[in-house]
Amino acid sequence: MKNACKNLEDIKKDLRKKHYALVGNTSAVQICNWTKNSLRGGSGCWKEKFYGIDSSRCCEMSPAVMWCENSCLHCWRPIEMNLGMKLPVIDNPKEIIDKIIQEREKQLIGFGGSKKVSKKKLEKAFSPNLFTFSLSGEATLYPRLGEMIKELRKRKIITFLVTNGQNPEALKKLEKEKALPTQLTISTNAPNKELFNFWHKSKRKDAWKKFNETLKLIRQLKGKTRRVLRLTLVAKREGKEKTAGITNMSEENTGEYIQLIKKAQPDFIHVKGFMSIGYARKRLPYIKQPWHHEIKEFAKKLEKKLQKNKLKYKILAEEERSCVVILGKSKKGMKIRKS
Repeated sequence: MKNACKNLEDIKKDLRKKHYALVGNTSAVQICNWTKNSLRGGSGCWKEKFYGIDSSRCCEMSPAVMWCENSCLHCWRPIEMNLGMKLPVIDNPKEIIDKIIQEREKQLIGFGGSKKVSKKKLEKAFSPNLFTFSLSGEATLYPRLGEMIKELRKRKIITFLVTNGQNPEALKKLEKEKALPTQLTISTNAPNKELFNFWHKSKRKDAWKKFNETLKLIRQLKGKTRRVLRLTLVAKREGKEKTAGITNMSEENTGEYIQLIKKAQPDFIHVKGFMSIGYARKRLPYIKQPWHHEIKEFAKKLEKKLQKNKLKYKILAEEERSCVVILGKSKKGMKIRKS
């Protein structure tokens, strides 16, 4: 027990060094570089371009910062410090929200000393209008997530939930509680069982089965939440590294992704290039990053094959800086808020 406690304290210390603000027993918040860039008068992230959200008012957080079923190959978060699938303490969601906002303000306060930062914009940024459950860990492991989302909704705050798809029961619970997020994104990084098991190294023996259950559920949630599949793609390259030949964007993979998309029939599909940053650099080198033109070419292949399968998806937008292309059936309703 003493060793476990010491290990947890070491992890907390390491996270603080990485500028995570820890809240309660399992939650955390960190300021995204795009938020900083937006405050300094620069452009926001690709979600701002696609969906009209304000990057300076985005709060990237997690109610389960170091708890997850998976140890994904491409994840740039510190999965090496993964603490398992069960949260030791379940904190009060309202208290967590209040403390997350307080800690975020502390992280932002220093921007007031910069001449590049608009004081008016900074003041607005202190009150986030978007909570993105994507910082680290798996948010659906937090059993009071529905209460948290409903409380955020009361405060007129948009919610984006990014999940690994391992907890369809948790998503069903959100539906039953009428607490689905504004947008629900399923990380769809491997198109077949063999690659899925290698890629995610899940603690669940039935991980592929659970993931496919989630895809079927996503289809049933049409009209209840904005549904997204996100494909994070890794290029095949020549080299001596063990991972040089590993890819999830081959010609064969394209057809396999079509079957998963047909199963889920989401509102949008994000086709995104892997970034060799953070802890991901230990597992996949820089050369594994696809160029934007490669991502766009893959997206065009998906578009063509989807339309052959009578699924009317088409490329709606792209953002070269973030190496991402979005497909959907229509731009109508794409914007959540006007930028």
